[in-house]
Amino acid sequence: MPTLKGKAVVAQSGGPTAVINSSAAGVIQTCLANRDVFTGVYGSLNGILGTLKEELFDLSAEAPAEIDRLRRSPASALGSCRHKLKDLDADRADYERILEVFKAHDVRYFFYIGGNDSMDTAAKLGQLARETDYRMIALGVPKTIDNDLACTDHCPGYGSVAKYSAISVMEAGRDTDALYTHDTCTVHEVMGRNAGWIAASTALASRREQDAPHIILLPEVPFVIEKFVDDVRRCMTDYKRCFITCGEGVRTPDGQYLADAGGQFVKDSFGHTQLGGAAEAVRAIVESQVGVKARTNQPGTAQRVAMHFASKTDVDEAYLAGQTAVTAALEGVSGKMVTLVRTDDSGRYGCTTGLADLEDVANGEKMLPPEFINDSGTGVTEAFRQYALPLIQGDAPLDVGPDGLPLYACLERTLVTQLTSSWG
Repeated sequence: MPTLKGKAVVAQSGGPTAVINSSAAGVIQTCLANRDVFTGVYGSLNGILGTLKEELFDLSAEAPAEIDRLRRSPASALGSCRHKLKDLDADRADYERILEVFKAHDVRYFFYIGGNDSMDTAAKLGQLARETDYRMIALGVPKTIDNDLACTDHCPGYGSVAKYSAISVMEAGRDTDALYTHDTCTVHEVMGRNAGWIAASTALASRREQDAPHIILLPEVPFVIEKFVDDVRRCMTDYKRCFITCGEGVRTPDGQYLADAGGQFVKDSFGHTQLGGAAEAVRAIVESQVGVKARTNQPGTAQRVAMHFASKTDVDEAYLAGQTAVTAALEGVSGKMVTLVRTDDSGRYGCTTGLADLEDVANGEKMLPPEFINDSGTGVTEAFRQYALPLIQGDAPLDVGPDGLPLYACLERTLVTQLTSSWG
């Protein structure tokens, strides 16, 4: 048991998911079970922005039933943000402000649930704490539906979005099948900036050769318009219809996003291209060059927070990741992100946890590997199916109200007294 005692701050960052709250519950409940070490457990309202603004709220004051219900609630109950801190060497002001707030409240533990940029923030904050001799433990908990974090077999959030996407394509594919004499082609757009993990997951919808999706456009495979048109025509000949999954990050051979054709370029606060519109570009190509009517489906944010189609495996592993972060902190570990490690006992899927350096995660990106992409570049291999299928298993439990709709966690989020001067 470490001698370091003090408060813990838990924060969520980036796009919400169906299971990021389950990770938060894992952190919060494990901290509250160890009050001899954690003298308080605070939530940071809207990610790292909450710490910069000193907008912290006492999670121990929340109803225990609501904290537990986080395990069955989508989105980010602590509040999220897309605020990227500057490089520590170029501008230390924000990091120094965070440490100022932490010192004022005797915060000695920081748990950041997020993706690459969140791991980068946690790593640099830990670095500055060491440089200034402030004793603090910083740990990361993985989160991203894109499944593109390095050093982990898969990411909490991916199993649920994969399940939702596969079911959505399975159902929409039947719609196309029913109306193929009129709505001959469907283009279904899914998230995934640079990596095709979500797009690939829609292949799980296909149990027979004629089932949707017939063509999957992956960001890892350059979009060549002539080949694509030939593929659609071939599909029309074989099945009289064509269902296409289109990853939002699909690019042309020269590296430009296909969404550029729709004029959908906007930069977010990280400097990333805000994607959307790839499906419309594909639809226009189908109608103009193949000569058949096409519709588009754009599930948008619904795909990443679909708790009603969440994977129980995903929910449980997200909670485990949160628990493991606190267990590591109690052992004095800092500067690490929890990883999910796949085990295989006589062909039966299992999962345990490991730890990776925050810097390695922050500077890495895990793309869909070549062995998961079929020879045509428009589908997946059996190896991918064996990788993905275990992650979508089980029905996540829901609390259901008398009106027949889910009951999701509602935190009070009452802010604690500010002890420092206003930020900015």
